[in-house]
Amino acid sequence: MDYQGLKLFLHLASTLHFGQTSEACFISPSTLSRHIKRLEEEVGKPLFERDKRKVSLTRAGELFRQYASETLANWNRFQETLQEETTLLSGEISMYCSVTASYSFLSDLLVTYRQRQPSVEVKLHTGDAAYSIPKVVAGEEDIVIAAKPDHLPASLSFKPIATSGLVFIAPTVSCLAREFVDAEMIDWEKVPIIQAEQGLIKQRLQLWFRQQGIKPNVYTSVAGHEAIVSMVSLGFGVGIVPELVLLNSPLANKIQQLTVDPVLQPFTIGLCIQTRRLQNPLVKTFWDTAKVLG
Repeated sequence: MDYQGLKLFLHLASTLHFGQTSEACFISPSTLSRHIKRLEEEVGKPLFERDKRKVSLTRAGELFRQYASETLANWNRFQETLQEETTLLSGEISMYCSVTASYSFLSDLLVTYRQRQPSVEVKLHTGDAAYSIPKVVAGEEDIVIAAKPDHLPASLSFKPIATSGLVFIAPTVSCLAREFVDAEMIDWEKVPIIQAEQGLIKQRLQLWFRQQGIKPNVYTSVAGHEAIVSMVSLGFGVGIVPELVLLNSPLANKIQQLTVDPVLQPFTIGLCIQTRRLQNPLVKTFWDTAKVLG
């Protein structure tokens, strides 16, 4: 079946005027007549009734109009499917984030990306959030979820997705740390501190102590915000974590938040990549998906 002929037929069926249709479709009236005659020969019946004053559809023409509409709609859907398949990608990208970030931010993003690019495999690695920026800078991961550093390297692109306050946390169990924080005035130089081994949260804690002129009593340094919550809940000391981590922790009922002045500067959490990696179509489509959802 000639799809151009179907289009001309449908236009003529709406105008019922050969002159208007030929002008709108940029063909001569004689060419339009030949297309219609060819369709009528294929159908085996007249599609239009013509006289000097008007043009109208025959019964066969009415039925054929429905067929032509459905046929062209199916043809258009078929072409769209082919176009979509030509833009489908395959391969894999790697991603790194903390456990908390994985179930706090990734659900909608990964589902949407999977729908758009079902042949792309996302390799997800989890661990200490402090390693996120170093891993993407070193090229070990394509994409990371990280707290935005105070000075973002010029080679990186960052897309904010959430903000989380930083909170001091103390144990609720009876212990030495609890005795210190329950005092009328907290002697911060005696309170045992559980701090992160590295990363932005450690920098924020150290800055807070310097601003207060306090030499902290560091009990131990651990890897990962979740580990800080665990150590504090067991009564080993006081620590600071992103509020988001505490809200999602199964140990939250064993923790109390402390009110401090001044409050710590909050985290801006987001996706981070090496800007040059946006030239990779797999990474670019993931980044674009995140921008749409954001």
